[in-house]
Order: sequence, then C-alpha cells, then structure tokens
Amino acid sequence: MNLILELPIYRPSSSSCCLRTLRNNSRAAASLWFPFRRKFSSFKAMTTCTPQPLHVREKLDLTDTEKKIFDRLLNTLHHFNLSTNLRVAGGWVRDKLLGKECYDIDIAIDNMVGSVFVDKVRDYLLSTGEQAQGICVIPRCGNCSLFASFLTLSSVVSYYFSTSKKLSYPFSWCSNPDQSKHLETARMRIFDLWIDFVNLRCEDYSENSRIPAMKFGTAEEDAYRRDLTINSLFYNINTSSVEDLTGRGIADLKSGKIVTPLPPKATFLDDPLRVLRAIRFGARFGFTLDEELKAAAASDEVKNALGAKVSKERIGTEIDLTISGNQPVKAMRYVCDLTLFWTVFTLHPKAESEVSDECPRLCVAYLDATWSLIQVIRCTAFSNEQRRLAFYTALFLPFRDITYKDEKGKQIPVVSFIFKSSLKQKSSDLETVVKIHGSLGKFLTLLPLLASNNNTQPNEVDWEMENVDVPNTSKIRVLTGFLLREIKDFWRVALLISTILYPPDIDSTSEFLDNQFQLEKRRDLFEAAEQAIVNMGLEKVWDVKPLVSGRDIMNVLQLKSGGPLVREWQQKLCAWQLAYPTGTAEECLDWMRETNQKRARLE
Repeated sequence: MNLILELPIYRPSSSSCCLRTLRNNSRAAASLWFPFRRKFSSFKAMTTCTPQPLHVREKLDLTDTEKKIFDRLLNTLHHFNLSTNLRVAGGWVRDKLLGKECYDIDIAIDNMVGSVFVDKVRDYLLSTGEQAQGICVIPRCGNCSLFASFLTLSSVVSYYFSTSKKLSYPFSWCSNPDQSKHLETARMRIFDLWIDFVNLRCEDYSENSRIPAMKFGTAEEDAYRRDLTINSLFYNINTSSVEDLTGRGIADLKSGKIVTPLPPKATFLDDPLRVLRAIRFGARFGFTLDEELKAAAASDEVKNALGAKVSKERIGTEIDLTISGNQPVKAMRYVCDLTLFWTVFTLHPKAESEVSDECPRLCVAYLDATWSLIQVIRCTAFSNEQRRLAFYTALFLPFRDITYKDEKGKQIPVVSFIFKSSLKQKSSDLETVVKIHGSLGKFLTLLPLLASNNNTQPNEVDWEMENVDVPNTSKIRVLTGFLLREIKDFWRVALLISTILYPPDIDSTSEFLDNQFQLEKRRDLFEAAEQAIVNMGLEKVWDVKPLVSGRDIMNVLQLKSGGPLVREWQQKLCAWQLAYPTGTAEECLDWMRETNQKRARLE
C-alpha cells in the first residue's frame, strides 16, 4: 500500500520479513520535553504526551541540480548497459520528505563498489565533453578510522604532500586497500556538490568494538543496519520512488517517533553511539523517543558500552552537533533523564570537590536559562560560534570552581578535563570557556555599575592592578576595558552568563529556576550593560593599538632591554589610554615621565 500519494513507496512483502520479526512491535508512546518554562516539574518524572503529527510531503520534489545529477548517473547506466540500482540513502530522503533542503547526497549501489561506479561516471562525463570536478576514494579498514564524510579533496591532497606520498588517480587513503576494497567510499563532485558512492552493506559487530565487520548486503539488510527508522529510507533513482524497507520509516516520520529498525538494546550494544544520535535527532526534529528505546538507552549495559566501545572523539563530535543544534536544552535533558550525563561528561577522578547528585539537573537548568535569555535578546547579538560556546559555558557552570591537581601539583579546572579528555574538543573551545568562567566574578561586580544611570563608580575595585592616577569618573571604563581585553569577542557571552548569575549571592542549587525567572528583567539588565559598554567605545577595545611602544618605554626608563618593568608600564599606559580615550601619544609619554620621576623621588 502506498503511503505517499503521487509517489510510489516500496514496502517489503510478507516473504521478506525475516529481519523485521526481530523487532519488538510493542512500541509505547514516548515522552517529549517541551520548551523552556519558568517552573521545573520533577526532574525524574518525564512528562509524557502524544507527539504532534508532522507534515510529510506527498511528493518528493527534486531541485534542478538534483535532477541534473541523477540524470548523469542514469545516463551512465544506459551508456555502459548496466543493471545497477542506484539509491539515495538516509538523511537526504528524510529531509526532502520533511520539505527541508539537504546537500548531503549518499548513493548506495547494489552490485559494485563505489570506486568502480565513479570510474564509469567519470568516463561517461568525459565522453560527453564534461569534466569530472574531483574524485577521491576513502577506504575504511581496521588500520584507517577516517571516513569519507570528514574528508574533502583538499585534505586528501594535503595529506599526500605532507607525507611525501605519490599522488595518483584515484586518490586513496589506506595502508591495506586490497583487504577493505568492499568498504571504501568513493567521492566525486558533480555540479558543485560532493556525492558519496558506496555499496549496500550488512554488518557484524564484535563484542568490544563499535566498528563492524562489513560485507556486501541487500537493500533491506542495509536499511535494517541503520540507526533509526527515519534514517533507513531510500530514494530509488532508477524508479523515482521512495523505498521504506523497514516497513515503518514513513509512519515514524509522520508520527514523529524515534525508533530503531531492530530491537534498541541490541542496536545500542552493537554501536552505543547510536544512543546519542537518537537523542540528537529527537531533539532536532521535536520527535518522541520510543519507550523501549529509552529503557535500553538508560540500561547499565548500554551506558557501560558507551563508555568502553566509543572513542571520546566520536562522543565529543555528537555532543558538539547537539550543542550547535536547534534544541540543545531538549537534547541535554534527554541525556540527564536517561542517566547518561556522567557517562558522557566524565570528571577527573581526583576532582577536589564533591559533586552532588543534583548537579546534572543544575547543569541543564543553567543551559535552559541561557538558551531562553538568548531567545529574547535580539538575534544579531551573538554569532553561531558565540552561541555554541555560551551553551558550553552555561552547561559547565556548576564545575567552574572545581579543580584537580596535575602531576606537577598545578591546580587545573575540571572543565579543562571535560573538554580535553571526556570530549576531546579543540583547545580553543576549552580556553574560551575557562576564560569566561574566570571573568564572571569581575563581570558580576561591574554589572550593576554598568547598568545604572547615575554614573556610580567602583570604590575599591582594582583587581590587583596597581593604582593609576586617573579621574574617578574613568575608573569603570578602565576596569571594563581591561576585562574585555581578556576575553575579546566573547565579552557578550560573559555578560550574558553574568546576568544569569546576578545577583552574585543567588543560591546556585537545583532550585535555581524553581522561582520565577524574570526573563524580561534579565534581558533589560543585559541590554543596559551592553549599551553602556558600546557607549564607552569599548566594543572592540582589544583592537585599539597602544599609543606608546615598548621601545618608547625603554627610552624613557633608559633601559637597554625589555623585562618585567616594561610590562608593568605597558599595563599602566594601557590604563591611562583607557582613562583618556582622546589622549595623544605625546600626552601619554609626558604622563609617564612625570609619574616615573615621582616614583624615583619617593624611592
């Protein structure tokens, strides 16, 4: 029976249900977390509701570029008289049925490996006078954990140049290509889109690895090996039809359910990373996690497998995709409710503060508050990168004062361990988040002063900087300028988080959002402080060049080389420049000479 009018849907016959019988058909209604509320319900009891049906298109509409690409592929079949079936797999089909654009086209081939078919496409294009824009082959084997989805042609070329390897067509990346020929993914660029080609597969997992042994498979076997039913759909290019080989991909897409093609526990034990993918897709589309899936994800066996079988890099990649997605709060709440938080965000075993059982809830509460506040602030205030790191900053707020000692006895923020060891994220993200955490105390001190309209100045706030002889009315500009120079482009993120924590004596417990959040008041506080910073001309203060160079300082002090004394005066002169934004270099040097002479007389 066709499930989409005007578009034929292939459904497996009753004789091809051997794989489907492995599924447990008792799928219960799942829970769905709803958007930000000013009151939290009980954390442990997830609210259940019936998912809202989504609009699934009755017809899969191809763009002009997609039509041209598929025409070239079909013409290749006709040119070489091939009986090959070409299917677009996975996310592209899902997104097109939901009316979303997708440029990630993966072609599954039923009777040859991707590189062989790509060769034929290239030869066909050359025979018509067209030029193949780029081709590379990325094998996947036990000695090579790189996947086509993470590589571009330029990265392959760069690799060969950096290792002095001989570069030849087709480009290949593997030490033992003959042993993994059937696993390789071929990639070629057609009409400015990179297209991946790979043969249909079935999988066999070992006990201690999420990397399966793969072999040629049928279309149905390939569909059932997918992580979710909504990702198991094919678009058959030969017949221009959608194929729903699990028998429920379309139905789950329409009803908004996250379901695995095979029993979820076995699916997750085979590849525990699928737990995080299920959470990410559920949050992204607002779909409901299947009850059986949730029970499997929360089981000790699956949590242990997630910690043991999946690399930290892959966990970090999934979490980053989740944090960068359209519903990070919903996703992180699933992580908490399924008791996966400590499996994902492991702390250093020698962390010097005890972490309460309520900590995951508090982490999500801070994330929720930050997400909600950003929604009511004008959309241009934050770039995508600033939003992403704001969410990391908020999520790890409960850990900002927790440290551990490294081998040399140095105190290291535990957030550093989470980024470097638990998630294997890039160092720049870690440095930014730790720097923002470190700036919050200063921002909380300045926040009421910046937001007030009565020109109130700080009294005894110097943050261990030597006093500079500047007018009292300029002190707030000097202190704010120094603070913004520390965190640069992320000062708005620090200001945002500070408004979440204001006033500083707030009780940071699991009751953080139990009382009325007063979203509008916090927005007003943020915007008032932000406007004050802009009015003072400090928005890009770190880009302001110093009026006096290090050489000038050495000349005034009659020094032959630099050192701590020069750095000390650089700080003083920066403070003077902040206090006197219209001052000239000569005025700054005059002030330095006078101040230095007074200091010499006192000594």
